[in-house]
Amino acid sequence: MPHTPVSPFDQQVLDIIEGNPSGAVPHTPTHQDALHRLIAAHQVYASADHAEGYVTVHTLTQRSLFYAENLEAVMTGKEEPAALESNVSIFERYLASLTDQARDVAESKRALVVGREVHHRHHGGAESATPRDPWHTLFLVPGAGPHPGLPGNYLFGRLDAPAIDQPGEPWTIQLHDRDDGLARQQVASREAAWSVMEDTLASAPFLLSELVDLGFELN
Repeated sequence: MPHTPVSPFDQQVLDIIEGNPSGAVPHTPTHQDALHRLIAAHQVYASADHAEGYVTVHTLTQRSLFYAENLEAVMTGKEEPAALESNVSIFERYLASLTDQARDVAESKRALVVGREVHHRHHGGAESATPRDPWHTLFLVPGAGPHPGLPGNYLFGRLDAPAIDQPGEPWTIQLHDRDDGLARQQVASREAAWSVMEDTLASAPFLLSELVDLGFELN
């Protein structure tokens, strides 16, 4: 997402946030005014790891994205959905990227983030009447919503496939912060869903509100 250039003093406040492990900003009127400008310009987000702290977009651009390593292969038809890296594996990679303290908090969110694992049924040939199981896959990207994200300042999302992969059947992409912030988009084909996913992953870090530019609707 595009970000606005900042003044020399605002840059000093960005440096203070990046140089302070808690991301705290002095409570002087001048510093707080600069902080408010930086928030309005989407240069800093409320920290998910430190109460009353902040994190800069510059810092978040250095964070990894977490999604199925073979997602592109599945979305382009080179592999079957049953071969997707599991949501548990994706979540474990996310956990491994965190500090010990943040990892403990993130672990408490496992059930919410990972959800129920889908066990895929095999079709047994083109003539099989066995229905296709709908499937979903987890992804985590740096960012925030109306509320901070998960530990490490991550939003978590899901790509949900329809039960029948045919044009017109809705695919859903959704992202959440740690509370009730939600951005959601439905598209009518696998190709469109992969295009939205590519754009979303490439745009991180972002606020959920910025996803309106990519066609998402907010809760």
